[in-house]
Amino acid sequence: MTETPYTVSDVMTHTVVAVGRQALFKEIVELFDQWKVSALPVLEGEGRVVGVVSEADLLPKEEFRDTDTGDLKEMEKAAGVTAGELMSTPAVTVHADASLAEAARIMARRHVKRLPVVDAVGILQGVVSRSDLLKVFLRSDEEIAEEIRHDVLTQLPITQDVSVTVSDGVVTLGGPLADRAFVPLVTRAVRAVEGVVDIRLDLTHR
Repeated sequence: MTETPYTVSDVMTHTVVAVGRQALFKEIVELFDQWKVSALPVLEGEGRVVGVVSEADLLPKEEFRDTDTGDLKEMEKAAGVTAGELMSTPAVTVHADASLAEAARIMARRHVKRLPVVDAVGILQGVVSRSDLLKVFLRSDEEIAEEIRHDVLTQLPITQDVSVTVSDGVVTLGGPLADRAFVPLVTRAVRAVEGVVDIRLDLTHR
């Protein structure tokens, strides 16, 4: 059975396109187009992430092309020509040992599509994107079912007779359960398995 990817390091992209502070506006746009990405980490020194330059950081150049009034910060972005002038800083990052749920929460709260993955001192290790986090849902139904049977339910003696079926990532648990009070415990344990889309219960209580 394939081990479930529980952390960012299991799904992140290790080969990363990045730029230095002095990278020019046009160079950044060309890299976006060449690598089909919407944001690039900005590095200095030995590879420490000091910011991220995204499409949103470059758009003020077009937005304020025909006007000289607007939000001061956006006007400064519009005047920028290097990554150091254009980037958003400090960078929103994540560590490789963070859970996928933690990475997803950071993306949602900070409204970003990609996160640079850094080590303890901020050195770039990779990048994780929204699509990377969704890779766990490509796991086969059989793989998910096997993990639930052998790695989850075996840790819960109260569920030894519970059956497991999985269809399109939706898990159905059936059979006898010793006590109705155990339902939340079982549900949480199964929902924590990577690739589970939903849970349906067809349990009887002794």
